[in-house]
Amino acid sequence: MTKVLVLYYSSYGHTEQMAQAIAEGARSAGADVDIRRVPETAPREVAQNAGFKLDQSASVAVVDELPDYDAIIVGTGTRYGRISSQMAAFLDQTGGLWMRGALNGKVGAAFTSTATQHGGQETTLFSIITNLMHLGLTIVGLPYSFQGQMTLEEITGGSPYGATTIAGGDGSRMPSENELDGARHQGRLVAETAAKLSS
Repeated sequence: MTKVLVLYYSSYGHTEQMAQAIAEGARSAGADVDIRRVPETAPREVAQNAGFKLDQSASVAVVDELPDYDAIIVGTGTRYGRISSQMAAFLDQTGGLWMRGALNGKVGAAFTSTATQHGGQETTLFSIITNLMHLGLTIVGLPYSFQGQMTLEEITGGSPYGATTIAGGDGSRMPSENELDGARHQGRLVAETAAKLSS
């Protein structure tokens, strides 16, 4: 059975919801899926004062477990058009895996959350994808087989480079059903691609 890791960082729960939808999609393709989050690096008092969602159910990831998976789907909210420092700190610890080629040939994908429609969705996805390509992963995006990203009927995330959501400037908007469907679609595609490559 194909093993998929959904690895994410979420300050306020938006990316966490997208991670759960990605996992649903991968499971619908028959994959064995684990959801893990990267460690919080902000001091606890700072995180609490900022209203971070600290009670997330996913267990904390360990770098050494990454080679156990056939596919790794990485998500984080944007920070000024790039990945969060928490995700960067975690990925910066993968040098040993890179040196050994431990992730070469695996499947990778990216998803993100931004405050606004043009607040770095695609640049953040590319920030993630750049890391994954250096680690030797083959990238799966969110192609236009997911027609939901073509809609003009509502404000929505979605990019050919990965599933996205828009949180709103005050963080009050949670992922829409269309955005969650995009995440499920991408999760399924990643699982299907990993299964084909490993057969």
